[in-house]
Amino acid sequence: MDPIVIVGTGLAGYTTAREFRRHDNETPLVIVSADDGTSYSKPMLSTAMARGKSPADLAQASATEMAAQYQADVRTHTRVTAIDGQQRTVALADGSELRAAAIVLAVGAEQMDPGLGGDGADDVFAVNDLSTYSALRGELTHAERVVIIGGGLIGCEFANDWARSGYHVTIIEPQQRPLGRMLPELAGNTLAAALQSEGITLATGRFAERVERADGAFIVHDDQGTTYPADVVVRAIGLQPRTELARAAGIEVGRGIATDRHLQTGAAGIYALGDCAEVDGLVLPFIMPINQCARALGATLAGTPTAVEYPVMPVIVKTASCPVQLYSPSPSIAGEWQEEALKGGTRSLFHDTEGRLRGFALTGSAVREKGELAKAVPGYFDNRSP
Repeated sequence: MDPIVIVGTGLAGYTTAREFRRHDNETPLVIVSADDGTSYSKPMLSTAMARGKSPADLAQASATEMAAQYQADVRTHTRVTAIDGQQRTVALADGSELRAAAIVLAVGAEQMDPGLGGDGADDVFAVNDLSTYSALRGELTHAERVVIIGGGLIGCEFANDWARSGYHVTIIEPQQRPLGRMLPELAGNTLAAALQSEGITLATGRFAERVERADGAFIVHDDQGTTYPADVVVRAIGLQPRTELARAAGIEVGRGIATDRHLQTGAAGIYALGDCAEVDGLVLPFIMPINQCARALGATLAGTPTAVEYPVMPVIVKTASCPVQLYSPSPSIAGEWQEEALKGGTRSLFHDTEGRLRGFALTGSAVREKGELAKAVPGYFDNRSP
């Protein structure tokens, strides 16, 4: 019997294995990992330091333990070089090949490269997994000054965590405020003030251009001629779905690997989910959508075709100095934000041109309103213009 082959041992891969095994304990299961296959909670990386958690503390289970739990053949440090949609095979770097009953691409995404110049550019950390985070934590033991290139969700979470752990943190961000692509003005300014209250320097409206080595440390140069000394430099400017395997196999790729709501790609028997996937036009690289997809795909792989449903799943930004929860409207929806300052927080509501609530952003004390507002907005698939 040909196995189900899952490529990737991040949250999407392992959760799909778990959900499949809820329905089927007989079909062979092979999970291929480019790294050591350790199971860990990736969102914990950006809050671990202030909570006193070491990288080792974040590891939840080894590949051997996961293999036993899911009755799977977990192949670690194994790179997939190609997939064949017609033959439904997976080619491995050692020259071997797996024939599969179905292939699941759960290959994730990688940090976008800002194209930095300078002789220190290769020393900039792009934290996207536990092993890289472990290396970063090793460097931070000898550091005082950290420059983060990018003031989006991950950049802000890391900045808040490290500032609370005693580091001097600077964020260089092209937008005029942190989370500038996600938050409206008042909410973004409120978050900015909270980060600054932690001692974080916000260099907004600026692009980092190059990183130079300087006496065992670094100097980061921006596009306006300002320089920032740093012991450690981290880039966090956004994620780029890994689509190379699918593209090379002739599978349609948009902003991610294109799938329908059954997570089926354009090739029969090949599925994709997680940070690498564009599900019916939506790229949602967050925990709750991944869990929804894995639950549906597990049933589909076991013989019960199940379409994924996306309920309202607000994004939680783990900035302890200013908690944020938001549900962003589709960029295709015309409308406007209405913002209000409250005691200890802000409430921002997005209404379309017909007055219907389509999104919200809550900061500080206002996050407690999330439950009620979530009932008043449409789910992700319905929250788009026709």
